[in-house]
Amino acid sequence: MKYFHLVWAALFRRKTRTVFTLFSVLAAFLLFGLLDSVRTAFAEAGSSVAGVDRMVTISKISFTVQLPKSLLPRIQAVPGVKEVAYANWFGGIYQDPKNFFANEAVSENFFDVFAEFEMPPQQREAFRNTRTGAVVGAELAKKFGWKIGDKIPLQATIFPQKDGSNTWTFDLVGIYRASDPKQKSQENALFFNWNYFDEARRFGRGNVGWYIEKLADRDQADRVAAAIDALSANSDHETKTQSEQAFQVAFVKQFADIGLIVGAIMGAVFFTLILLTGNTMAQAVRERIPELAVLKTIGFSNRSVLGLVLAESVLLILLGGLLGLAIAAVVVGALKAALGSTIPMASVGATIWLRGVLLMVAIGVVVGALPALRGMRLRIVDALAGR
Repeated sequence: MKYFHLVWAALFRRKTRTVFTLFSVLAAFLLFGLLDSVRTAFAEAGSSVAGVDRMVTISKISFTVQLPKSLLPRIQAVPGVKEVAYANWFGGIYQDPKNFFANEAVSENFFDVFAEFEMPPQQREAFRNTRTGAVVGAELAKKFGWKIGDKIPLQATIFPQKDGSNTWTFDLVGIYRASDPKQKSQENALFFNWNYFDEARRFGRGNVGWYIEKLADRDQADRVAAAIDALSANSDHETKTQSEQAFQVAFVKQFADIGLIVGAIMGAVFFTLILLTGNTMAQAVRERIPELAVLKTIGFSNRSVLGLVLAESVLLILLGGLLGLAIAAVVVGALKAALGSTIPMASVGATIWLRGVLLMVAIGVVVGALPALRGMRLRIVDALAGR
């Protein structure tokens, strides 16, 4: 801290260049904060279900492997299970593949288990009693201009009907809303009657995609999960019971290796950042060779000059990086509030901050090492002579 004023003055010797470099560092660590939040959420989803009151049971092999419906009464009989619903991914297309939204075949009691999806009682009853009935979220209904009584045709991409047709037509009998205004993203799905789906599909009848269990006591989640998985142990349909967050992660992982994608993007970003800031530091030191020679003349040691240049490099990265992470923390908080669990994201907490700061210091040392060594080895006579 003794020579901080010297480091600060040297850093902002060329203000325009420094400001643009800071923006580059800020952008890199803003991206780091956002991507590491997603990576951390996927990494920490794990298999623990402690403290949750709703769990999901899927095939131990893969999310895409279906389970027999005969498991339903056995799961319902597990002590601690309050209610069980089931669902099946449909993957239908409305008009155009770009109009993607989640659509699932679900059991009659699905909205009893997902109590946060609010809907008038008469619409719930209509869903139970209408063979071709469907329910959509308020946001999705608004997007396509749907209203109660409309017929919604979906083109199947996985499950054709028994007669070979790929067109499934549903009667809109209900529109649900998320009880929490911050969870508006949950209103972009369509659910339809599983019994109709099972009767009409060409293959897979009698199987479901996954089970959802509502627990009587969340403190018993680990025990209940183990008991459910024990029901099908050593069978040809072994199961894995996990939290909803872990289920969301497993679902997204069917489409991409998030860890690999995040690692590749961040590798490219930080490689470019090192080249950019390394060039900035090399140019800054080259311009100040006479000044460094004067410092040595008045008594600064080689190590002192080395430390000053390294401190300048680290400070440059820290200023931009800390601001970038701070903005990332705000953005992640806003995205979590807006998207809910649609995209798993962890808060930018102490672990991400620590990882980010260590990365900033490491990059600062790397980009400042060669310019600092050049300054340390500088010969006073040669520098003042302009050689």
